Amino acid sequence: MIARSLRDHRRALIWWTVGISTFMALYISLFRSFSEDPRTFNQQAMAKYPGPLRDLMGGMPDLASGVNFLQTVVYQLFVPMLFVVLATMLANRAIAQPEEAGTLELVVTLPVDRRRLVLQRFCALALALLAVFAVTLAVAWAAGDAAGIGVPFDRVLAAHAGVLLLALFFGAVALTVGAVTGRRMIASSVVGVWAAAGYIVVTLGRNVAAISWLKWVSPFHYYAEGRPLYEGLPVGDYLVLAGATAVLVLTAILSFDRRDVGV
Repeated sequence: MIARSLRDHRRALIWWTVGISTFMALYISLFRSFSEDPRTFNQQAMAKYPGPLRDLMGGMPDLASGVNFLQTVVYQLFVPMLFVVLATMLANRAIAQPEEAGTLELVVTLPVDRRRLVLQRFCALALALLAVFAVTLAVAWAAGDAAGIGVPFDRVLAAHAGVLLLALFFGAVALTVGAVTGRRMIASSVVGVWAAAGYIVVTLGRNVAAISWLKWVSPFHYYAEGRPLYEGLPVGDYLVLAGATAVLVLTAILSFDRRDVGV
């Protein structure tokens, strides 16, 4: 079941891996221009992202610094969100999409344990994301080294691991909602709202007391608060993400096992 799911995903995974890798390589390669003329490019960046937009981009500190540049253009918003979208798509293909297409009914009529089915499909999702993680990590490190970013590999690995855990969490959210409702639109909407609101809470809402407390239910808090690119692996925060993912997967397994899928 896992191998078959991976085969079904292979074309999409190839394109997503190429796309994310190309995006990172192109943006990281711009660092040489920033480092050669930091004053001009910093001013241009500040003008392009004024006020709240700058907060959404993490404040945009001095982009002539390799670690600041890598955090802003790769790990602050764009690459995590691309991974989240990919994880949501894969999770929808696991349960909700085949149920809407009517093919899942055929699967559950076979002598296959429902709990095992959900677990195997999540494992396939995790392995697929791990493959994209491995390739894009290599690209991020190689591109950064070529551009003279100067960030140690263990810090890049720590930041990239956070992207993977964030994607796994939201993939588990989509899987759980899909297992409960059988509707991919609902699953995608829940992920979209939670991801957008969670990101806003930890950026724009950081200095707004009325909503700042919501950071504790935002996955982005546990992804970014430990500043892995600056300080290394934030074990505690990442364990929270991993633990929450495990709880969601268990919920998906139990919910799907008890639900009528039309057979």
